[in-house]
Amino acid sequence: MGFAGKAFVGVIAAGGVAVGAVMLVPKTGELRESMHRQEAAYPTGSAAKADRKSMPAWLPDGATRVSYLMSTTGGDRLLKASLPDGKLPAGCSEGTPQGAVHLKASWFPGDIPARATARCGLYNVALVGHELYGWQDDEVVIAARKAGQTAD
Repeated sequence: MGFAGKAFVGVIAAGGVAVGAVMLVPKTGELRESMHRQEAAYPTGSAAKADRKSMPAWLPDGATRVSYLMSTTGGDRLLKASLPDGKLPAGCSEGTPQGAVHLKASWFPGDIPARATARCGLYNVALVGHELYGWQDDEVVIAARKAGQTAD
């Protein structure tokens, strides 16, 4: 094989490596992002609060099937819980959501932000039947702390 043929093979090989590297970038980014997330499930609200200091105090002890996802690098959170009585927890009130959802979980439907009608602490919540879905935005948490508010 002459010089031109070897150069052509070298270009093809280098191109294959470059394409492979480009294909790995999204997976590497997803891996890095997942390293800063902690997800857990609990049978009850009391078990969730006993295990995690970051679990909101307003979550009823009697809530069941609690799912939780948190960022370890800030205050972004997702929460889902079944409420036996189908009512907002004590201390929650009707209100306009503040902030956006920055985390994703298979158990947190994408239409929840549009359905949110209440606030529980710094969480925005939507009550869908007996299911409570909530999220917390790190930027809202930071602003609240600067204003002297607490998370619950």
